[in-house]
Amino acid sequence: MSATLADLETAPLTEPLRATLRMLGKLTRESNVDADDIRRVLAAGVSEQQIKDALAVAFAFNVTDRLADAFDFAMDDPAAIKAGAKYLLARGYR
Repeated sequence: MSATLADLETAPLTEPLRATLRMLGKLTRESNVDADDIRRVLAAGVSEQQIKDALAVAFAFNVTDRLADAFDFAMDDPAAIKAGAKYLLARGYR
């Protein structure tokens, strides 16, 4: 993951994932994607459903981030985050 954050273009990713992340990066920076952006992702081998799923996840995180900023949410300490991750890995979302 750190390689992806450092340089998307050289990170060890599949081209469909890289194309999807490019599109989501543009959406995050410019609040806009157009038909050409979608065509590029489709050409990289990503299905329409995968694009819809990626956009839905990005939307959910964007809304969560904006709410967290608006309400000044605080991050838990690393031990609490690790405990929460362990719980989700063992039991999943319910």
